[in-house]
Amino acid sequence: MDEDLKDLETWLAGAIAVADSSIAVEAVRVETLGRKGRLTALLKALGQQPPAKRARQGMALNALKRRATSLIEARLDALREAELEARLAAERVDVTLSARPEPVGRVHPVSQTIDEVVAIFGQMGFSVAEGPDIEDDFHNFTALNIPPEHPARQMHDTFYLPERADGRRFLLRTHTSPVQIRAMRSEKPPIRIIAPGRTYRCDSDMTHTPMFHQVEGLVIDEAPHFGHLKGCVIDFIHAYFETTAVLVRFRPSFFPFTEPSAEVDIGCSRRGTC
Repeated sequence: MDEDLKDLETWLAGAIAVADSSIAVEAVRVETLGRKGRLTALLKALGQQPPAKRARQGMALNALKRRATSLIEARLDALREAELEARLAAERVDVTLSARPEPVGRVHPVSQTIDEVVAIFGQMGFSVAEGPDIEDDFHNFTALNIPPEHPARQMHDTFYLPERADGRRFLLRTHTSPVQIRAMRSEKPPIRIIAPGRTYRCDSDMTHTPMFHQVEGLVIDEAPHFGHLKGCVIDFIHAYFETTAVLVRFRPSFFPFTEPSAEVDIGCSRRGTC
């Protein structure tokens, strides 16, 4: 049995050393400590030894069993650590690489258009005037000579807020014209302003939305005439479309609160974009 013990110890050390996977280590464990393993067989045969040898060989076998268990666990730990290092190396992130670019935001088309309009009129000498989206009845209607019976004052055309205790009525402005009233009451001529902003009307269909944007202009000076208006409009159209190829036509029209009144048509003499 002493020779068998030495052979087993030598074999165990070599088998553990060459085991390169957890499966191979498990095979060594079964071969050594399994129910039919070599060390198990020696332990079973211990009872057949003379009493004088039994104690000594039993101590040697138990020591080898503890050593075999320790070698197997150490080898498994080493393999697990090697597998972890290999996985970490494969999944390693190179922090020196450029980061993934974040999507770059863009200005909303409406905001971009308003900015362009403001810039063009700014080059013509106009300043920007602003006013509140929630207006009172005076600035939105009365000061603009819109009579009380006018259809625009009706609930089906205008978003009214609940009437206040003092009787004043407030509403979502139906145009940016109240800005002109506020400018004329707070500034002295000459005045040259544009009033861009949101406006609100009870109108919703394929071509209308309850909220839309307007840009109104106001010029108060000595002897301005319709030719000045035409020149400003034509210059703006050419600047906005970045070409003088845009055709501009003024058509006489009727609007109850402006005199004279005209509508502007634009077109392009070329196919496609101008």
